[in-house]
Amino acid sequence: MAVKEVLRAQSATHENASAETRGEGGAAPSVAPAATLAAGRASQELRIRRAEFELAVHLGLIAVLGAPGGGRPRVHEDEIARLREQPGFPDALVERVRTVGTAQGAALLDIAPARFTRLARAGCVSPVTFYLNRYRAVVWLYLADELAAFAAREPELLAGRTPPGMRTMLESGADWRARNWRSQRIDRLLDRTTDPWARTAVQASALDPVQLAEVVDDPYERAYLVRVRPEPVFGRPGSMAAREAMAELMLADDPDEILWRRVNLTLELDSAREDRPAPRPGDDGGARATPPARTGARPRAVRPAPAAEPAAPLAPPACAGAPRSAAVGRTTRKRKGLLARLGWRGRGAG
Repeated sequence: MAVKEVLRAQSATHENASAETRGEGGAAPSVAPAATLAAGRASQELRIRRAEFELAVHLGLIAVLGAPGGGRPRVHEDEIARLREQPGFPDALVERVRTVGTAQGAALLDIAPARFTRLARAGCVSPVTFYLNRYRAVVWLYLADELAAFAAREPELLAGRTPPGMRTMLESGADWRARNWRSQRIDRLLDRTTDPWARTAVQASALDPVQLAEVVDDPYERAYLVRVRPEPVFGRPGSMAAREAMAELMLADDPDEILWRRVNLTLELDSAREDRPAPRPGDDGGARATPPARTGARPRAVRPAPAAEPAAPLAPPACAGAPRSAAVGRTTRKRKGLLARLGWRGRGAG
């Protein structure tokens, strides 16, 4: 009998411990990650179309959680709740990501489509995304909010004669649409990471392999940049034609722009090398990878970022409303030193 009582007591103790472990809900606690939603479900919860959701993520309006191991990013339930509680939901969010093409943009500004195209080519308004039409031609799309802000800021450019400087630039064949799209895309990718090598990879994405090899002469570093390069979290082009168009549009194609991208790449590369070396064959993983992070907000950089676009000569000279980076204006001495390192002495270096 004594043995049975001991076994009964041990059993009761075990059951009590199990109950305490399970908690009041009766289920065993787990270390499962907080509740998150896939992109499709998140867009349904926010009552917006998938394309609108992806653009909102790209613009930093919706924070997403990077998946460890390279899976598709997800959206935290808290982020869904935050957005649903904002005034005017969901119409206010839809309006912030509303895009228009040339015809709609011209109607919004109450100008002729030809004038709208001239303003876009001059860099006065910047496209936020694009698609390919049935002829595989790039069709640029613009944020309606940004066009309205431009109209309020530069009303004199919407009527009357085209300013002489802009007219001269357009007659020479200038077209700043792809260049401005690249600049904004790079800035937004930089906003999503503070990792020095990932930031370097973003800058490297604007240079072709020849230009890249001239700045980053170590093949192991170049291979590492490919591995850690941040990609758009959503909205990757699906068709082969779209991927080819994206690859072509991503590359700087003007000497001034190429020069400044090389300068930015050099600055970020110096910062990355100071932080840690790129891994070599046989390394035991000592070079840490970029940790998964919640993106969408603007993380503070580890150190001051280099200028994304200089005040001269890269800013459109004919359009006062052209977007400018907040980091414009590095010292002439530092710029000249970088230009000398890059072998661009005397080429409009300020």
